[in-house]
Amino acid sequence: MSESSPAPTTRRARVRAPELIGSGGWLNTGGNQYTLADLRGRIVILDFWTFCCINCLHVLDELRELEEKHRDTVVIIGVHSPKFVHEAEHQAVVDAVERYGVEHPVLDDPELATWKQYAVRAWPTLVVIDPEGYVVAQHAGEGHAHALGKLVAELEAEHAAKGTLRRGDGPYVAPEPQPTTLRFPGKALLLPSGGFLVGDTTRHQLVELAADGESVVRRIGSGARGFADGGPEDAAFNEPQGLALLDDGTVVVADTVNHALRRFDPATGRTTTLAGTGRQWMQGEAASGPAREVNLSSPWDVAWWRGRVWIAMAGVHQLWAYDPADGTVSVTAGTTNEGLVDGPGAEAWFAQPSGLAATPERLWVADSETSALRWVDPDGHVRTAVGTGLFDFGHRDGAAGQALLQHPLGVTALPDGSVAVSDTYNHALRRYDPASGEVTTLATDLREPSDAVLVGEDIVVVESARHRLTRLRLPQEAVRVEAVAHRTRRAATEVAPGALRLDVIFQAPAGQKLDTRYGPSTRLLVSATPPELLLAGEGAGTDLSRPLELNPAVPEGVLHVSAMAASCDDDPANEYPACHVHQQDWGVPVRLSDAGADRLPLVLAGLDA
Repeated sequence: MSESSPAPTTRRARVRAPELIGSGGWLNTGGNQYTLADLRGRIVILDFWTFCCINCLHVLDELRELEEKHRDTVVIIGVHSPKFVHEAEHQAVVDAVERYGVEHPVLDDPELATWKQYAVRAWPTLVVIDPEGYVVAQHAGEGHAHALGKLVAELEAEHAAKGTLRRGDGPYVAPEPQPTTLRFPGKALLLPSGGFLVGDTTRHQLVELAADGESVVRRIGSGARGFADGGPEDAAFNEPQGLALLDDGTVVVADTVNHALRRFDPATGRTTTLAGTGRQWMQGEAASGPAREVNLSSPWDVAWWRGRVWIAMAGVHQLWAYDPADGTVSVTAGTTNEGLVDGPGAEAWFAQPSGLAATPERLWVADSETSALRWVDPDGHVRTAVGTGLFDFGHRDGAAGQALLQHPLGVTALPDGSVAVSDTYNHALRRYDPASGEVTTLATDLREPSDAVLVGEDIVVVESARHRLTRLRLPQEAVRVEAVAHRTRRAATEVAPGALRLDVIFQAPAGQKLDTRYGPSTRLLVSATPPELLLAGEGAGTDLSRPLELNPAVPEGVLHVSAMAASCDDDPANEYPACHVHQQDWGVPVRLSDAGADRLPLVLAGLDA
């Protein structure tokens, strides 16, 4: 649907919502199982998510205010729909629900049964079901909280008048808190004192541990989600992750969900803010400037390299840097497109970079969503050591060109020039040696390792899902692991070779219109892996519909589609209407077949007529 599409039609269709099916069962319900019939009379919002996906984590945070405001009429249900094999493990979903503070019921759907019933094509996707059990809206990607809030208010009024709205407590039952010292720690840092500083992510604190890696020296932060500077009891963080030690002894903290960089001074115990406003960066905003005035997006790790603090900006698939000399931030590599493309920094693509390690000649990057190990050279050129793309992963050692990782979150430089990779979803510590080009396995039976710190001849691993630091002796001999290769659990879309119509569906939410004050309000970017898949239709444009031509000689691949639309409140009396950006990146695995479809609809917001 193009930018000239008519105003919203999201409420006209009467489509009965398919049943909720998931062999993993329900979480956060006190053991109760639910059907849609049990929820009749409530407004139900299905959030199709998977815990590896940074955009899904953004939406969890976007929904918190809506969830609180409409707790007696709205039931949000997270439908967990895995991409990686590890994400289909039930205990991993249980862990993720606690790790990210999910305060609504979650249906564990490891076979993607409900995903298929609702014809979902992207993580995250939100589906709204009215109190009578009909689907009334669908939204893909981020930035829809405002539109959802208006729709919920309309549905409340409409169904209260009809007598079909049922108010009251929802099905959410909070799990019992667990008394561990750390709770899903993210990253760790070796302090000059010989102790450790750990980002205790789920408890929204930094924790200083003694040299034994267990005894608590002190906690920094109130322990509640927040964004406040001050002393150890007054400062507040929101899921802090990465840590980097500066020459002056202070520590830079990637305060991930606050979209900020903080500075912690171990000498005084005080926390201050270095960069970020507390708001998430969105397309079209400034990507450089005074650090306290520029929005960031889910900074996941930080590293001091060549005079600047480099930032793994997971939320926009880029690397940024903070320059302490002039107090500015700027993009250093990545286009915001999600994928694996090497080249000069301004042309390279990343996919949720989540771990950094600096050596004099290389900045190593754990690029989690492509299951890749990459690096930046001093000239700013991005290269790949291990990994092939968004949908191939596994545990396979050997020559780097055919080796496989599974969603690594951390990388650690070793003294011999090799690196240790925290291979998170393989529960392993891997090693890549640039000299030999070989990948080996150092240790297995870890539980979601997310970082590792070198301490003398030992390596201390952050075992995130075991809530502890684990000390290992760096082995002389690597472990031998039987090779396992995987592809995403998501089925490929069958499409016909030759002409394919791509339609991105966007209907401005009720009370809004497309923002055309400064030119076209929509953007569409299309590419493919391998590039030969697309004979025509690649590139950027402003129309949300586009004819593509697929190469019959390429049997399968991935279409990369990035769409953005800006809408503003449609009130002529308001000189400064509030505007909202809706955006989503799709990686659509496709398989060419003569019996395949000749149209590919992707819903950004609304319903496909």
